[in-house]
Amino acid sequence: TTPAPLLHVAQLRRRTGQHWRVLNLSVSGALIRDVLGEQLPLLPTTPDLVTCGIGANDILYSAPGKLFSDLRALLTAVPDRTVMLDLPLPAGFWWIVGRMSVPYITRINKVIYEVATERGLPVAEVSAQFTPPWVGKFACDSFHPSQDGYRDWTRALLAALAAA
Repeated sequence: TTPAPLLHVAQLRRRTGQHWRVLNLSVSGALIRDVLGEQLPLLPTTPDLVTCGIGANDILYSAPGKLFSDLRALLTAVPDRTVMLDLPLPAGFWWIVGRMSVPYITRINKVIYEVATERGLPVAEVSAQFTPPWVGKFACDSFHPSQDGYRDWTRALLAALAAA
């Protein structure tokens, strides 16, 4: 649904023994309000699985009050079969900005976990998997993950699915 990595379909098929059709509604640069207004309405009525990772762009373009309000609205609106992704913690990356953003991102992740737990939604711990060393884990824009970085995200998603 969002600028999160696609779960590697082959790995999902191996783990579940089921055939999966993937519908990727992600839009680079999307904000939480974009997911609410434009992407969620496009979902099939009863999807088997939704993965949703959003919020990094909101840190840059939304005031904290708006971000937390939109995040709570999103967590209320996603289908029951949704795995939420927490946000990676950029400690040691992006120099001082990365270190300074960790407390704010930690607060965002806390809301994700609190509301997801209330709804019974699993959370993929990207913050625990996408960690240093950072070399090779970011794409050339130094913001989005590279293929190596998305492997970390996939590990987090598969662990959340196994736990669910």
